[in-house]
Amino acid sequence: YTCKYFQNIYCKYDDYYSQPDGNYTGDHTNDEEGSSDATEGNDDEDEIYEGEYQGIPSDAKARDEPVALGQPLADGLKDRRELENERQADEEELAQQYELIIQECGHGRFQWQLFFTLGLALMSDGVEVFVVGFVLPSAETDMCVPDSSSGWLGSIVYLGMMVGAFFWGGMADKVGRRQCLLICMSMNGFFAFLSSFVQGYGFFLLCRMIAGFGIGGAVPIVFSYFAEVLAREKRGEHLSWLCMFWMIGEIYASAMAWAIIPHYGWSFSMGSAYQFHSWRVFVVVCALPCVCAVVALTFMPESPRFYLEVGKHDEAWMILKQIHDTNMRARGQPEKVFTVNRIKIPKQIDEFVEMQTESGNLFSKVIFRIKTELHGVRSVISSMYYGLSVWFPDVIKHLQANEYASKVQRHNNERIEDFTFNFTLENQIHTNSLFINDRFISMKFKSVTFINSTFQSCFFEDVTSVGSFFRNCTFIEAVFYNTDIDDSKLINTDVINSTFYHNKTGCQMTFEDDYSAYWVYFVNFLGTLAVLPGNIVSALLMDKIGRLSMLGFSMILSGISCFFLWFGTSESMMLGMLCLYNGLSISAWNSLDVVTVELYPTDRRGTGFGFCNALCKLAAVMGNLIFGSLVGITKVIPILLASSVLVGGGLVGLRLPDTRSNVLM
Repeated sequence: YTCKYFQNIYCKYDDYYSQPDGNYTGDHTNDEEGSSDATEGNDDEDEIYEGEYQGIPSDAKARDEPVALGQPLADGLKDRRELENERQADEEELAQQYELIIQECGHGRFQWQLFFTLGLALMSDGVEVFVVGFVLPSAETDMCVPDSSSGWLGSIVYLGMMVGAFFWGGMADKVGRRQCLLICMSMNGFFAFLSSFVQGYGFFLLCRMIAGFGIGGAVPIVFSYFAEVLAREKRGEHLSWLCMFWMIGEIYASAMAWAIIPHYGWSFSMGSAYQFHSWRVFVVVCALPCVCAVVALTFMPESPRFYLEVGKHDEAWMILKQIHDTNMRARGQPEKVFTVNRIKIPKQIDEFVEMQTESGNLFSKVIFRIKTELHGVRSVISSMYYGLSVWFPDVIKHLQANEYASKVQRHNNERIEDFTFNFTLENQIHTNSLFINDRFISMKFKSVTFINSTFQSCFFEDVTSVGSFFRNCTFIEAVFYNTDIDDSKLINTDVINSTFYHNKTGCQMTFEDDYSAYWVYFVNFLGTLAVLPGNIVSALLMDKIGRLSMLGFSMILSGISCFFLWFGTSESMMLGMLCLYNGLSISAWNSLDVVTVELYPTDRRGTGFGFCNALCKLAAVMGNLIFGSLVGITKVIPILLASSVLVGGGLVGLRLPDTRSNVLM
């Protein structure tokens, strides 16, 4: 059997391709005389040129026409199993042909343009995950959220992302990758920007939940979209490079939080009651990658592989030709002809019949088992990663708090009379003290506690109190002018004949006075920066050592690095372990993303990836709850739990199928 699939390049079965209902084709081109518009400018209009697409052939035979002896049966006369087998054969041939077409298109300017565009969308997802943790304390403080409602922000955003991943992943298989990504990214950008201006905590939660719902579709759509324009030998490496944008999103969020949030001086007023504090500036800045992604996406086409799957072959051919011509022009070869003029058309079978057939299919059961294990591995690494990401900085913060508390200065039974305090009092405890006719002018109480103390005829002006309290104290004939000392800081305290003028109302921001704020943000920044070497290594080795080896060994080594946290007693050691863990675990993430893309067929790739990502977000919520409840209590349980589960997940991951040589079905 001989024919020209691509001129002088590929061979296929000519007898099979001559059947009109098996291919998307038309009359054969004239190989000797045909030429494209790129090479000949004066050809006749009626001539069919090499590389010109011929369109869908019409089926001249009626389906109810009697079948002649020796002719193929019409679809209506075949049983379900035979139709399913033919469709499977068509799908496999289309997958092989599409791989050859992408190889002819080459890897060049078009893929790099799409790479950076989708990278911005993936960066937005990384920002969204970490922006929650960074703004959580400041937003709840600024909006006077009681302790009973604290923590809802983190949970509700992850819930929105979980639902969004499942919803948008499924929609991408029905509507299209580009269209869904544009909608979900626009939704995220709009509501993220809106959330920086709202004042009520309930409305703020609603905006962040809808923003999370929008960004939830980014990961499943981005990887499905990009994988469908990559050749097999490029797929593992370049999908791993794409993963780097998620890490860039982490670094961006950490750096912006470190540079913006602790600076309370960045806040400004909009009217008498509206305060636009630094954390709101941070939220606006974090929405910028999403806005850039939306703008860039408007110039990109739909995935041609998706168009082929839904029967839009004209549109698919035009996009494939655009990819080819864009890459050839970038290489300095604009005269090179796109030789594809026919594309396989898989048989369309009723979806219910297809599902019914698959229900008893042994192959489908095996695939279901594999995908179940894949879901389990993703859930394992998600719960451990997000849980440890929360636990690491909090452990360091608790170590700092213990060290800070060990340096507290204690003053007992002191008497201070006719003295002016115009400096900061920090990390002190005053017990049974007496202050008479003292003046506290333009000063700060920072982590200062007064116990059983008396203030008689004292004057307080322009005083701020951060983490400071008056317990069982007595104020007699005291005057408070423009201070933030209110009932929340006067615990079991008597106020006798005292006056408050222009007292500061509402919840006061305290970022600049938090002794650990800069350090905690800096720790997160270093932890995300440590992902860079692991990302580079995984991208370079993904196609060489395989996805499974990368996945298994990455999770096992991550588990071992967690175990050595048992011996961490200092901030520097914990910081080193955080960087080591992040650097080792990123390879497992990249491997899982590549395997997930290659394992699912095109018509379910977005749905499958979305379902896996939804499980990731659910596991993230569980990990945050489990590890968050153990912070400050014990480190034995988190360490043993994380290390054992990661090692076990790595061993299970080694059982997944090797997809290195797979074409996209």
